[in-house]
Amino acid sequence: MAERYTNWRKSPHSDPDSHCVEVGRADDGTIGIRDTKQHGTGPVLEFNPAEWAAFVRKIRKAGING
Repeated sequence: MAERYTNWRKSPHSDPDSHCVEVGRADDGTIGIRDTKQHGTGPVLEFNPAEWAAFVRKIRKAGING
């Protein structure tokens, strides 16, 4: 599943050496999130653009930023 995503980038709120997440985007606009400790072999949590926007709004509203 991770193969469909490109331009994976690490969250700026992640620790430099651990507890990291990466975000990638598929051609259809789907956003994927994965744990860097899995080295690209673990599961990917997927969001469509509307779900991603709602997720980010909730995190910001809750004050969760790493």
